[in-house]
Amino acid sequence: MNRFEAEVRARGMIVFAHIDHAAGAAAAGLSLRPTDLLIFGNARSGAPLMELVQTVGIDLPLKALVWQGASGITWLSYNDLNWIAEQHGLDSEAGAAVGALTATLEQMVISATTSP
Repeated sequence: MNRFEAEVRARGMIVFAHIDHAAGAAAAGLSLRPTDLLIFGNARSGAPLMELVQTVGIDLPLKALVWQGASGITWLSYNDLNWIAEQHGLDSEAGAAVGALTATLEQMVISATTSP
Protein backbone atom coordinates (compact mmCIF):
# COMPACT_ATOMS: atom_id res chain seq x y z
CA MET A 1 0.00 0.00 0.00
CA ASN A 2 2.85 2.37 0.70
CA ARG A 3 4.12 2.02 -2.87
CA PHE A 4 0.64 2.50 -4.33
CA GLU A 5 -0.01 5.54 -2.12
CA ALA A 6 3.32 7.03 -3.26
CA GLU A 7 2.24 6.51 -6.89
CA VAL A 8 -1.06 8.27 -6.22
CA ARG A 9 0.70 11.27 -4.68
CA ALA A 10 3.39 11.36 -7.38
CA ARG A 11 0.66 11.77 -10.02
CA GLY A 12 -0.78 14.79 -8.23
CA MET A 13 -3.81 13.03 -6.83
CA ILE A 14 -5.20 13.67 -3.38
CA VAL A 15 -5.30 10.92 -0.76
CA PHE A 16 -8.57 11.50 1.08
CA ALA A 17 -8.22 8.57 3.47
CA HIS A 18 -6.09 5.55 4.24
CA ILE A 19 -8.11 3.08 6.26
CA ASP A 20 -6.42 0.19 8.04
CA HIS A 21 -9.25 -2.33 8.39
CA ALA A 22 -7.03 -4.79 10.30
CA ALA A 23 -6.29 -2.13 12.91
CA GLY A 24 -10.00 -1.40 13.22
CA ALA A 25 -10.71 -5.09 13.68
CA ALA A 26 -7.96 -5.37 16.31
CA ALA A 27 -9.43 -2.41 18.20
CA ALA A 28 -12.72 -4.32 18.34
CA GLY A 29 -10.95 -7.46 19.60
CA LEU A 30 -11.17 -9.22 16.24
CA SER A 31 -8.56 -10.66 13.92
CA LEU A 32 -8.22 -9.69 10.27
CA ARG A 33 -5.33 -10.23 7.88
CA PRO A 34 -3.73 -6.99 6.61
CA THR A 35 -6.40 -5.06 4.70
CA ASP A 36 -5.90 -1.42 3.76
CA LEU A 37 -8.23 0.84 1.78
CA LEU A 38 -7.00 3.97 0.02
CA ILE A 39 -9.51 6.60 -1.10
CA PHE A 40 -7.99 8.95 -3.66
CA GLY A 41 -8.71 11.11 -6.64
CA ASN A 42 -8.42 14.36 -8.50
CA ALA A 43 -11.27 16.82 -9.07
CA ARG A 44 -9.94 17.61 -12.56
CA SER A 45 -10.65 14.00 -13.54
CA GLY A 46 -13.70 13.18 -11.45
CA ALA A 47 -15.79 16.35 -11.61
CA PRO A 48 -16.29 16.23 -15.40
CA LEU A 49 -17.71 12.71 -15.05
CA MET A 50 -20.04 13.87 -12.27
CA GLU A 51 -21.14 16.79 -14.44
CA LEU A 52 -22.31 14.27 -17.03
CA VAL A 53 -23.98 11.88 -14.57
CA GLN A 54 -24.00 13.05 -10.99
CA THR A 55 -24.60 9.58 -9.51
CA VAL A 56 -21.05 8.57 -10.46
CA GLY A 57 -20.12 10.49 -7.30
CA ILE A 58 -21.05 7.40 -5.27
CA ASP A 59 -18.05 5.63 -6.86
CA LEU A 60 -15.70 8.62 -6.77
CA PRO A 61 -13.21 9.31 -5.40
CA LEU A 62 -11.56 6.09 -6.47
CA LYS A 63 -10.71 3.34 -4.03
CA ALA A 64 -8.03 0.66 -3.95
CA LEU A 65 -7.87 -2.24 -1.51
CA VAL A 66 -4.57 -3.88 -0.64
CA TRP A 67 -5.12 -7.12 1.24
CA GLN A 68 -3.37 -10.28 2.23
CA GLY A 69 -5.04 -13.55 1.30
CA ALA A 70 -5.06 -16.70 3.43
CA SER A 71 -2.02 -18.02 1.55
CA GLY A 72 -0.01 -14.90 2.46
CA ILE A 73 -0.11 -13.40 -1.03
CA THR A 74 -0.80 -9.66 -1.15
CA TRP A 75 -3.39 -8.40 -3.63
CA LEU A 76 -4.38 -4.97 -4.95
CA SER A 77 -8.04 -4.64 -5.98
CA TYR A 78 -10.03 -1.77 -7.47
CA ASN A 79 -13.21 -1.22 -9.46
CA ASP A 80 -12.64 -1.00 -13.19
CA LEU A 81 -13.48 2.50 -14.45
CA ASN A 82 -15.27 1.11 -17.49
CA TRP A 83 -17.52 -0.86 -15.12
CA ILE A 84 -18.19 2.31 -13.08
CA ALA A 85 -19.05 4.21 -16.28
CA GLU A 86 -21.40 1.44 -17.39
CA GLN A 87 -23.14 1.28 -14.00
CA HIS A 88 -23.95 4.98 -14.21
CA GLY A 89 -24.86 5.10 -17.87
CA LEU A 90 -21.97 7.33 -18.89
CA ASP A 91 -22.08 7.54 -22.66
CA SER A 92 -19.40 7.94 -25.28
CA GLU A 93 -18.96 11.59 -24.28
CA ALA A 94 -17.14 10.30 -21.18
CA GLY A 95 -15.06 7.78 -23.14
CA ALA A 96 -11.89 9.85 -23.38
CA ALA A 97 -11.94 10.77 -19.68
CA VAL A 98 -12.66 7.19 -18.62
CA GLY A 99 -9.90 5.93 -20.93
CA ALA A 100 -7.37 8.38 -19.54
CA LEU A 101 -8.26 7.51 -15.95
CA THR A 102 -8.10 3.80 -16.73
CA ALA A 103 -4.64 4.13 -18.27
CA THR A 104 -3.36 6.18 -15.32
CA LEU A 105 -4.74 3.74 -12.77
CA GLU A 106 -3.27 0.76 -14.62
CA GLN A 107 0.14 2.46 -14.78
CA MET A 108 0.02 3.20 -11.05
CA VAL A 109 -0.91 -0.40 -10.23
CA ILE A 110 1.87 -1.79 -12.42
CA SER A 111 4.42 0.56 -10.92
CA ALA A 112 3.35 -0.18 -7.35
CA THR A 113 3.24 -3.96 -7.79
CA THR A 114 6.42 -4.40 -9.80
CA SER A 115 9.56 -5.05 -7.81
CA PRO A 116 11.68 -1.90 -7.48
